[in-house]
Parts: sequence; structure tokens; C-alpha cells
Amino acid sequence: MEWWLWIAGGLTLVVAELVTPSGFFIIFFGIGALAVGVLARFDIVTSLAMQGLWFSVLSVSSVLIFRGRLKTSLQPPPPPAIDSFIGVLAVVQESLQPGLVGRVEVRGASWSARNTSDVTLTVGQRARVAGIDGLLLTVVPE
Repeated sequence: MEWWLWIAGGLTLVVAELVTPSGFFIIFFGIGALAVGVLARFDIVTSLAMQGLWFSVLSVSSVLIFRGRLKTSLQPPPPPAIDSFIGVLAVVQESLQPGLVGRVEVRGASWSARNTSDVTLTVGQRARVAGIDGLLLTVVPE
């Protein structure tokens, strides 16, 4: 097979990987085709049978070696669990009467919070996150 057909096919497979959600699978066959195209261009691999063998070996081995690493390195880390806020220090931003909802700052972000204690929390007072109900934190004095 002509070397430029391998290059064209490899580029087509690489582009197909970029425009489809295939999960990093097609690109390795594109890379295998590009490699065989380069080998055929410099007359290192001349027969069609050897080109097919090299394409298969390069494609499958690159999938097995690199796909897992590529997927894990390009996936964003999972968001932190919101339950990890329990026990964290909160700073009261609005005066919080017992049982009412106001604003607190936790880890640099402002959250709605309900005062579940029997005492009023004043602005700037430190409190602890006691629980979470959806996006509403429940806080108690520290």
C-alpha cells in the first residue's frame, strides 16, 4: 500500500478521535497508521502483509500501554465530598438567631447556614459545621 494512504488514514483516525467521544481508543490506531506510513515512506517496511502486521502490533501495544495512563492524566479530579465540611470552622458573616438562616464563610466561600444552637451567633464569631442539608449548612458555636 502506498505510504501516503497510511498517513491519510492515520490523520483521519486522529481527527475522528478529536471530534467523537470515543474515550481515547481511536487515536492509537491513528498513531499506528502514521507510524506505518513513515516506515513505508522510507522503505523500511515494503510488503502489504508486513505493513498490516506492524500496524496491528503498534496499534494494539500502544492501546495497552498508554490508554490507561492517558485517561487518568486527562480526567479532572473528582470534586471534594460536601460531607467533608462537617466539623470545619465557619466564620459568621451575619448575626444568626437560634433556628434562623444566615451567611457563614467556610474555606473562603460564603454559605447559607442555620444556627441549630440555643445562643445567638454574632458577626465574626467562629462556629463549627454540624451538618449539611442540601446546600444549607447547620452550625453551632465553637
